Amino acid sequence: QVLSLPIVVIVHGNQDNNAKATVLWDNAFSEIERVPFVVAERVPWEKMCDTLNLKFMAEVQTTKGLLKEHYFFLAQKIFNDHSASPEDFQNRSVSWAQFNKEILPGRGFTFWQWFDGVVDLTKRCLKSYWSDRLIVGFISKQFVCKLLSSTPDGTFLLRFSDSEIGGITIAHVIRGKDGSSEVQNIRPFSAKDLSIRSLGDRIRDLEQLHNLYPNTPKDQAFGSHYNKEQTGKD
Repeated sequence: QVLSLPIVVIVHGNQDNNAKATVLWDNAFSEIERVPFVVAERVPWEKMCDTLNLKFMAEVQTTKGLLKEHYFFLAQKIFNDHSASPEDFQNRSVSWAQFNKEILPGRGFTFWQWFDGVVDLTKRCLKSYWSDRLIVGFISKQFVCKLLSSTPDGTFLLRFSDSEIGGITIAHVIRGKDGSSEVQNIRPFSAKDLSIRSLGDRIRDLEQLHNLYPNTPKDQAFGSHYNKEQTGKD
């Protein structure tokens, strides 16, 4: 006899996401000499961060992993705690229920379903942008407002959608003549949207976008990602 790697049998493609969560948790957190099928119910948050980072880099096939500020945002999301500091999360543990059983507040999906959607979108449409560090990605709408509110008109950044699975949105600042600022979020783009017209070309199309946060002209930041426009008979 020999112990196999974890296997999950599913009967429909819509179970694939939950099956991947089970396999990931078992691979990452089960003890080597464990009794078969016995897996920890809770794991240290730091260990979870390492697992999410390895999963992201392996799936997207990038050398640019998650940063400390990304982990902080993910911790706020999975623990539903926006008052704790990054240090407060270091000693916490996360449960299987928090990972892929409990629905996120105000949403219709779990933490893992959301994260897996981000990984899939990045793998399919955003690998080069992520690898060039053009996408902040894991950041809250509230913190985006704080960052952009003091920047010049047309400053923007890219963040993964909180409300949709597998969506990326552009947040940008608009300044009124009286100097007041308003941060707007463009409707999230899905993988289907980006397969029709790439993210770089969409950014070029939007004339209200001027500088990638903090102050890089958009043509300088995204120029290498623009597709050559076809003209005339082409």
